[in-house]
Amino acid sequence: MYEIIRKPIITEKAMSMSDSRQYAFEVDPQANKIEIKRAVEELYEVKVDNVRTLRVKGKNKSRFTRKGLMKGKTRLRKKAYVTLKEGFSIEIVSGAQEE
Repeated sequence: MYEIIRKPIITEKAMSMSDSRQYAFEVDPQANKIEIKRAVEELYEVKVDNVRTLRVKGKNKSRFTRKGLMKGKTRLRKKAYVTLKEGFSIEIVSGAQEE
């Protein structure tokens, strides 16, 4: 399960979606929706209603160094937006609501 779900996405947009029982995760690019659903249900002990996925392409990067211009690319990422069934929630950031 830890190989499929890499980390939860903690941004302002993702945290505002938690009011409607939706949570965002960065997942393995080869994982499908069924595997993501099973992993979230086992890891967080909740019931998943819907899973939406999207692939974020890597960006081209370049920087100047002593040896000259170095070019590279960031890696491909896959995001999963998970909607939970009524009555379930995930406490991703404990303490964020208290402050």
